[in-house]
Amino acid sequence: MTTSILLCGVGGQGILLAAKVIGAAAEAAGFDVVANEIHGMAQRGGSVRAFVKFGDDGGRSPLVLEGTADAIAALEPVEALRWAHFLKPGGMAVVNTRPVVPVTVSSGMAKYPADIDARLSRAFPRLVACDCEAEALRLGNVRLSNTILVGMLSRDLPLEDSAWRTAIGRCVKPGFLETNLAAFDFGRTLAQ
Repeated sequence: MTTSILLCGVGGQGILLAAKVIGAAAEAAGFDVVANEIHGMAQRGGSVRAFVKFGDDGGRSPLVLEGTADAIAALEPVEALRWAHFLKPGGMAVVNTRPVVPVTVSSGMAKYPADIDARLSRAFPRLVACDCEAEALRLGNVRLSNTILVGMLSRDLPLEDSAWRTAIGRCVKPGFLETNLAAFDFGRTLAQ
């Protein structure tokens, strides 16, 4: 059996680190892992996606087909909606509710959806949502948003807590380990 995850957001939010942590956790748990990342205009706040697949066979391709993802983890709500069609029926979505306003909106060429929460609820019957940035700031560093999101996702994945802790230890700098573990634990409590 293979578990497939799509992570999405915009450049600078830490999607690639989140994918690295998930892959490392699956590897620490003894699974075969394949992963891939797709950068849009990441340096300018463009769309970023990463795919992580793990299981006994790991799968041959890291790409996740539409309608087959077991989970979507999104650091930006419109990006979650953009890629919702990748989630399989009954799959879990974890979403940071803090919007990142794109240039088309800030320039007046488009409008950010005012009903984003309602749209997320309609798109994802199994949804865990949180303003991860506000919680990360409460923990002392806005850059912990992605680790909170990974914690939220971790409850729905077949990986032991020890595998997650090992992965976080491998993927973050030692000076940030304690705060990242606290952010991860906070995210896990949100998903209960």
